[in-house]
Amino acid sequence: MSAMILRRPSQRVMVGEVMLGGGAPIVIQSMTNTDTADVTATTKQVFDLAQAGSELVRITVNTPEAAAQVPHIRRRLDALGCHVPLVGDFHYNGHRLLTDYPECAQALAKYRINPGNVGRNRTEEDPFTIMIQTAIRFDKPVRIGVNWGSLDQRLVVRMMDENSKLAQPLDVKAVTRAALIASALQSAERAEQLGMPHNRIVLSCKVSEVQDLIAVYRSLTQQCDYALHLGLTEAGMGSKGIVASTAALSVLLQEGIGDTIRISLTPEPNGSRTQEVVVAQEILQTMGLRAFAPMVTACPGCGRTTSQFFQELAQSIQRHLRDQMPVWRKQYLGVENMTVAVMGCVVNGPGESKLANIGISLPGTGETPAAPIYIDGEKAMTLRGNNIAAEFTQIVDEYVARKYEKRSA
Repeated sequence: MSAMILRRPSQRVMVGEVMLGGGAPIVIQSMTNTDTADVTATTKQVFDLAQAGSELVRITVNTPEAAAQVPHIRRRLDALGCHVPLVGDFHYNGHRLLTDYPECAQALAKYRINPGNVGRNRTEEDPFTIMIQTAIRFDKPVRIGVNWGSLDQRLVVRMMDENSKLAQPLDVKAVTRAALIASALQSAERAEQLGMPHNRIVLSCKVSEVQDLIAVYRSLTQQCDYALHLGLTEAGMGSKGIVASTAALSVLLQEGIGDTIRISLTPEPNGSRTQEVVVAQEILQTMGLRAFAPMVTACPGCGRTTSQFFQELAQSIQRHLRDQMPVWRKQYLGVENMTVAVMGCVVNGPGESKLANIGISLPGTGETPAAPIYIDGEKAMTLRGNNIAAEFTQIVDEYVARKYEKRSA
């Protein structure tokens, strides 16, 4: 972790074997979009997300059929050697499902409760109370997750009325942001009154606008020490969703705010759900907060570069590194910190290649048709001919096997 980023002190929360908060590395979450009642499809997607690097996976639990299948999904994943904790996402009827399907309640590692969608009053039989009591009975942590789009309207109306009576009323957005925070903190306080330990609660206050998210979490941070889950809800598709999520989360992470993150991308048609995991990893890694896979430095190309070959090689190497990481992670220590440079001409090629663990400087316009290879800052060899891509990939693989210490069996 970068020494320049001081993390906000927060409570440590254990979710299965995964630690959130308390100075632990920032945890990556993701969520399935399969019908949880479909055991095969959901098991596969959870497995794929975990293989991509998701450390917690949230699944929708919205029907009796879905709740009934959660224990089977857990058992199938365990049989595959995939022990990623499952988080149950509940809205409206979670109290009934957790009560009627105790095996589901036990199989899940954490419950997500949206106070805006759980009718709550001060009786002992209200839905919120039932869900918290179930969490206590099964010793499960909870995330009290408030969303801009499903905020408790009774709370909003009351706070709007109170605001209107002020000599200098706040604008509507400011009051709504305050209502988000109030909903989270009041719900957490109620959970503790019911017996939920302080260090078994995670909070989130999600919105879909970058500046609103930053403002909400800055304020929330000043008012509590709960572990915080970050995410820009409904971030969108493609570059818009990636840019918006990166802009919002990077500011907060730089300020030491956040213990776990999710990138809520809308997948491209037929696109992989795992993209949100990759984006989350790349945000944390480029900020120096964690390392997940070797990073590739590549030039953008200009009039000096003669073809798309260096672009294709950079893409090929990046794909190869990510594909190999599940294997390398089990075999070698520290390989995720490796850097590889793929450069397209002599201007910055040698310099960037020397700064990387391994670098290749491809020939540009008018340059000698040769590609020098640099290993740990020193020129090691020169590649020529039509087989440069395969040869360079082999050099990378051999470097990993030679450079990084093998894990003990």
